[in-house]
Amino acid sequence: MDNNFSIDKRKSKLKDGLLIFAFVPIVSFIIPIVFFGIRFQKAPFYTWEIYITTLIITIAIWLGNRYIMVRSIIRFPDFSDTKKRLIVQSIWVLIYAIFASNVIGFLLKDFCHFYNGQEDYLSLSDTIIKSNSAAIFCSITISAIYETGYFMNELKKSVQEKEMLKRESLQAQLHALKAHVNPHFLFNNLNTLCSIIPENPKQAVDFVEQLSKVYRYILEVKDEKSISLRDEIKVLEAYTFLMKTRFGNNFNIEIIIPEDQMENQIVPYSLQLLVENAIKHNIVSSDKPLWIKVMTGNGNLVVVNNLQKKNQEMDSTGIGLSNIRNRYKLITEKLVSISEADQKFTVSIPLIAT
Repeated sequence: MDNNFSIDKRKSKLKDGLLIFAFVPIVSFIIPIVFFGIRFQKAPFYTWEIYITTLIITIAIWLGNRYIMVRSIIRFPDFSDTKKRLIVQSIWVLIYAIFASNVIGFLLKDFCHFYNGQEDYLSLSDTIIKSNSAAIFCSITISAIYETGYFMNELKKSVQEKEMLKRESLQAQLHALKAHVNPHFLFNNLNTLCSIIPENPKQAVDFVEQLSKVYRYILEVKDEKSISLRDEIKVLEAYTFLMKTRFGNNFNIEIIIPEDQMENQIVPYSLQLLVENAIKHNIVSSDKPLWIKVMTGNGNLVVVNNLQKKNQEMDSTGIGLSNIRNRYKLITEKLVSISEADQKFTVSIPLIAT
């Protein structure tokens, strides 16, 4: 069913041609037998007039209910709105089904010979009751078919989206590992290490220890969906030590995190990647020092840096803000916020309470 049942919510279109072609003739054939007692070998006999009349009414009810259901799904598309959608949808579907059944039945009463010469077979009240019962049955059938199709289609898309996000998360972890073993990162850090060994051997030892912390962290959390803010801050401090050793007073970072926020969770590498991006895309010099502030507010971790963009962008590591957003989708419905104003670049990432 999912191959022939999908809704384009922007264009209000429903792909269900095969579904209608298969079910409408069958339902139209069954209704006179089940609800009116029409038979082939004894009175009241099944005639073409009866089938065509039932087919016309069924098509009208099907297409009308189909329109109501499409509009309901577009208006209430989320799973959280399912109960509301079903209530509103059911009311309008039943009203329309009874209206269409009675109006079209009245218009076609001279064409459809239900009695087939036995005028006393069904009274008018019996005919109305049975036809309305058939219309309600038809509407319930339509609702069940379309709701099942919609649910299965949305479930399939949800599973596919989660699988895609998982692949992107794994890809982000791989890229993070590559970013810290790529020649540029090693070259810059080895150059820094070579320059400080003769002048300050103790600082050189500290530099190697902090560098190893960064690598060890990446290996330890590569399979984790989230990590405590405390652990992320620790590796950020190690990374900051490397950058401060490299840039000196041209690079400044301020971390203002209350102790009661430290056990909240964030996605791994997110803080480090945001600091990396700030360094990568902004000038860091004595004339234009780069400053970064890391703080919390309104349930978010906020990273702010001054804007002094480079004329030529450096090669990307492949890990962008969109990747951080997608990894957050795996664990929370809260959104990553990005803004640029007053020569400041701000990223807010959700803190996930433990």
